Amino acid sequence: MSGEPDARSLWRWMLGSAFLASMCCLPSVVLVMFGLASVSTAAALSNKLYWGEDGFWWFRPLMLFIATSFVMTGLIIHFRSRGICTLDEAKRERRKVVNTTVIVLLVSYLGYLLLNYVILTEIGLLLDLPWESSREKYAFWE
Repeated sequence: MSGEPDARSLWRWMLGSAFLASMCCLPSVVLVMFGLASVSTAAALSNKLYWGEDGFWWFRPLMLFIATSFVMTGLIIHFRSRGICTLDEAKRERRKVVNTTVIVLLVSYLGYLLLNYVILTEIGLLLDLPWESSREKYAFWE
């Protein structure tokens, strides 16, 4: 190790946050893909986790909160590894801090949208999960 800050670390935090925020749909796809659940069971699980049915209202907000915490933790680690440890240093490097934060938040959110509403939706549809309405609702290209 050369002692230089690792830029890949921030990417890991961002991708980890997108992965966590998609936990309402990912388990259903994985369970059906590996034959561990039927399509109807997986669809019911997705409905519970995504829409908060049957007392699971807390799940999706919790995953989004944890995902946001991942991004914020990644940003703190990133800035501290670059010597921005105090508010005075952050004020001096304000442009770098603001630009990096905005880009990281945007990339994390776009990663979540891509994973959850494009990749997982398409894989779910290939596995016969009843997510056709999700595809129609978020079809930006039509």
